[in-house]
Amino acid sequence: MGTISCEVVGGKRRSGSVFTMVCSGPFGNESCSSADVLVGLDAAVKDGVDILSISLGGDSIPLDQDPIAIGSFAAASKGIFVSACAGNFGPNNFTLNNEAPWMLTVAASSVDRSFRVSVKLPSGKVIPGESLDQPSNFPKSSLPLYYSTESPTCDMDPLDDSHRGSIWVYEAGGRHNVVAFAKSHGAKALIFIFPKKVGATIILTKMDFPGVVLANKEGSDLISYLISASDPSTSIVFNGTVLGVSSAPAVAWFSSRGPSQATSGILKPDISGPGLNILAAWIPSDDTPEYKIQSGTSMAAPHLSGVAALLKAVHPTWSPASIRSAIMTTADADVSDELLESALYFAKGAGHVNPSKAADPGLIYDITDDDYVSYICGKFGEEGARNIARRVVNCSKSMMEEELNYPSILLAPKGGAAAKVTRIVTNVGLARSSYTVSVTISKTVVSATVTPHMLTFNELNEQKSFTVSAEWSAGGPPTSGNQFVEGKLTWTSNDGKYVVTSPFVISAL
Repeated sequence: MGTISCEVVGGKRRSGSVFTMVCSGPFGNESCSSADVLVGLDAAVKDGVDILSISLGGDSIPLDQDPIAIGSFAAASKGIFVSACAGNFGPNNFTLNNEAPWMLTVAASSVDRSFRVSVKLPSGKVIPGESLDQPSNFPKSSLPLYYSTESPTCDMDPLDDSHRGSIWVYEAGGRHNVVAFAKSHGAKALIFIFPKKVGATIILTKMDFPGVVLANKEGSDLISYLISASDPSTSIVFNGTVLGVSSAPAVAWFSSRGPSQATSGILKPDISGPGLNILAAWIPSDDTPEYKIQSGTSMAAPHLSGVAALLKAVHPTWSPASIRSAIMTTADADVSDELLESALYFAKGAGHVNPSKAADPGLIYDITDDDYVSYICGKFGEEGARNIARRVVNCSKSMMEEELNYPSILLAPKGGAAAKVTRIVTNVGLARSSYTVSVTISKTVVSATVTPHMLTFNELNEQKSFTVSAEWSAGGPPTSGNQFVEGKLTWTSNDGKYVVTSPFVISAL
């Protein structure tokens, strides 16, 4: 994402894959010109790819000035699915990029895998941590601990050499190369403690030195022991890879959050996928392909590209919008944020991707190329629409942003009036089926209505429309604090087989 991972990758079913570099320079300092980005995207479209995976971005800018939005519009118009990283500027709000409605905007979440290390105290208490460095010959005996209350971030030299051979405890945020510093003073291992603000997000890097990374909560337990013990010590046990760990999925601390600045009437991000400590292909400075554990929304977007490829194989006639709808409406909504509290839609999107459910969603929200043209006409006028489409467009029809047939719904009632939109769903489940709607709102300050209450289908690909309206209750909208109220709109088939859920947000802004 941004200066972290700059590539555009396309996959073509019959002709292998296309890898297009659009940035240059050493890793972390890439230069990405708008012209190169647009040329790279256009080359992928010309090559006839089916999927575009974009791990590239920066600040949010208007869509008619954004080369990624412009290039991906051409791709979507050709029936190419576009998956893009949401950004690595979290956890603050309004930090998204790649917000265009014709692309899937992907947040990063954790997976239930841990590179486990156990820090064992003399009392028998075990503090869980993680490490990519798992030495097989590390001493199993207890070693003394060194921690400086005067310099918890290791910014000062120890007063003497009495701590040589100790395990050093380090609070992240100090000197850049603490590993070399600790090694030069005879440390046997390092225990890193992450700041409180990152919560459960443990970002791992290989140190080529025995080390343990602790989340702040577990690190606080260790520091409490260090301060209270007269002669603190611990043993470190490297447990290797452990699966099925709890607190997953959780949105990573760094994952960018909504609301979207470029598309304020559309709920973004769309979805979350694995993006924390992912084994990823890697090309270092000597251009020799390798693999490396990486974190970022750049790791999450390719996961969703893979899911989209699987869905396209199962449903070759589906449009990119249909595939996005299937992914969003079947997502697992039970996702935590980095503080292990319930994640908001502006952090997790519709939830964590569930590929198995997405393959058979029951109903889909489709969007045609003409719909997108009407959308950009309504948002930017004829001149702006031409900038995005890069062709002459007919703006005789236009629509407001919230009117786009998106799988999520964001409404902003003004004054005492209700906000209202219409959505259209297409039956892709059972030919003869009925669905009943339910709406759940998190706060009583909002009332919402869906009409009709039931949709009945008699054949596949039949379409039905419904209207959603929302208004503030007598007390009016919130004037301070969180000015967004969350809910969900769910269509459930009468046989219980299909549950089609749309994130639903009401805004006071």
